[in-house]
Amino acid sequence: MMWFFWFMFICDLLIPATFLICGWVMWKQTPEKINRRVGYHSKRSMKNTETWKFANEHCGRLWWRIGWIMLFLSVAVQLPFMHSGKDIVGIMGGVLCTVQSLFLIVSAVPTEIALKKTFTEDGKRIGMPLP
Repeated sequence: MMWFFWFMFICDLLIPATFLICGWVMWKQTPEKINRRVGYHSKRSMKNTETWKFANEHCGRLWWRIGWIMLFLSVAVQLPFMHSGKDIVGIMGGVLCTVQSLFLIVSAVPTEIALKKTFTEDGKRIGMPLP
């Protein structure tokens, strides 16, 4: 039964690891060209290269922070269940995975708010003088 705990433990650390890796890449190595394969994608973020870079760096920093917090909290939540039965470990792992996945979806909200505060609807930086 211990193998199942370790299986769930590793599986539940995959989402925080994804946040850390993808967050670092988006933050530090934002793709130069706007694309649909890599990076933060929304109508607002894909207006121009300035909004693209801003959104990826913002979301990347956010994911980096969330990833570390989730990593430590996930370990702390799982360890007390180390010697529990398969059903308890499975339920706990499923709940933890669901909560982690919600953070992935909800993390778009602060990035969109930051984009809206920083850029106009047509992608021009707010407060910049006109040429």
